[in-house]
Amino acid sequence: MTTDVSPASPDKAALRKAALARRDGLAVEAREDAARRIAEIVLSRPEIAKADLVSAYWPIRSEVDVRPLIAALRARGQAVALPQVTPDGLVFRLAAEGDALSPGGFGLSEPGPDAPVVDPRVLLVPLAAFDRRGHRIGYGKGYYDRALARLDAQGWALAIGIAFAAQETPVVPDGPHDRPLDGIVTEAGLIHPTGD
Repeated sequence: MTTDVSPASPDKAALRKAALARRDGLAVEAREDAARRIAEIVLSRPEIAKADLVSAYWPIRSEVDVRPLIAALRARGQAVALPQVTPDGLVFRLAAEGDALSPGGFGLSEPGPDAPVVDPRVLLVPLAAFDRRGHRIGYGKGYYDRALARLDAQGWALAIGIAFAAQETPVVPDGPHDRPLDGIVTEAGLIHPTGD
């Protein structure tokens, strides 16, 4: 069942705040161990291994640190893209090893304006909270939902959420424009969404 809840709804805001507090409360060592386990799981997935290009993200605050995962993807010959927030929404730019990143909105580090824009078919998606149906709460601006809708219009994009198990919440309110994830990887393993 889908409920019509706006991205800025009080329910989502409260769930986001609680999940981020749980994430922030994890010990640094626990986050580092979890990030290593998450990287192992992601790298073992055949649907990710066969992709020539994978979109990731540069971590902010207490997000899962995927920088070692990015290095491992590149080491096995896969190109990596990073998101960039633009006035028209989220775009993805190639980010080669050694490329300088520029400060972007919301405290993000982004590829520079000369990096080629690409349309990834596999995306590792950051999030604030998630449920077992594959619904996520981001940071409240809907950038990933709109980007996934655009990419899906060109053929289904595989979107895998990356999170700590502590970020799980029983039910994420979702609306008609919320695109569920195809899976969520935490340190506990891969969660296959159960659907509505």
